[in-house]
Amino acid sequence: MNTNFEELASTPHKRFNPLLREWVLVSPQRTARPWQGKVEKLPPASSVAYDPSCYLCPGNKRAGGKQTPQYVETFAFDNDFPALLPDSKSLDYEEHRLLVAQTDRGVCRVLCFSPRHDLTIPRMNGRELYAVVDAWTEQFSLLGKIPWVRHVQIFENRGELMGASNPHPHCQIWANATLPNLPAREDETLCAYNAEKHSCLLCDYLQLELRRNERIVCQNEAFIVLVPFWAVWPFETLVLSKRHVASLDQLNEGERGLLGAILRQITTRYDNLFE
Repeated sequence: MNTNFEELASTPHKRFNPLLREWVLVSPQRTARPWQGKVEKLPPASSVAYDPSCYLCPGNKRAGGKQTPQYVETFAFDNDFPALLPDSKSLDYEEHRLLVAQTDRGVCRVLCFSPRHDLTIPRMNGRELYAVVDAWTEQFSLLGKIPWVRHVQIFENRGELMGASNPHPHCQIWANATLPNLPAREDETLCAYNAEKHSCLLCDYLQLELRRNERIVCQNEAFIVLVPFWAVWPFETLVLSKRHVASLDQLNEGERGLLGAILRQITTRYDNLFE
């Protein structure tokens, strides 16, 4: 029996994540429970363009002792306190097959979005957004050319509650020698789907969501933001390209600008939601 989708809205069920090949529990009735737990108040957003105590503002000394240059747009540098090192000594440890450890290596970089201490992505204009996406693409391509690098990940921990150690708008870029667990599973799934269906899983999923028009948050000519059917977290979203592209460096000039624009849209919504 094929259940009507509307019936799921009031019934505990599990949903299949085809990217990770795992099930996600969905409990609609839990949204009605009262909450008397902890409620966090967000710190006020910065209102100054330059903070003399911020080690990411131009001209200031960083926490590691190095001087931050007088940059005028984006600024990328090797993380002073990296999680991975490019020259880690090769070590292997194993005891009874239950205690296993191996050396991993990589390059960890930081990218400041702007010299302005108060300029987050939602507040940027088109030119400033393009500069950020262009810098992401440059770093992705540059680090991806290192012979031993297998994966480049760009991410932002937004706010102190998410672990950001500095309020100056910036992101981190990690280039790993090994493929992390989740990207490895996604890559395996995408390859298997392509071999079986002769098409792209994400492209097929995008067309399905466009037809249903139920979980779309926002979109423009090149990108769409939606809540995935298998979402785990509240307010989880997925950004998809409307054209089949595999990486940042395959985007053309217009698409880079539109990627910045769609990210500004969704991050503005997050800011409005939580603030």
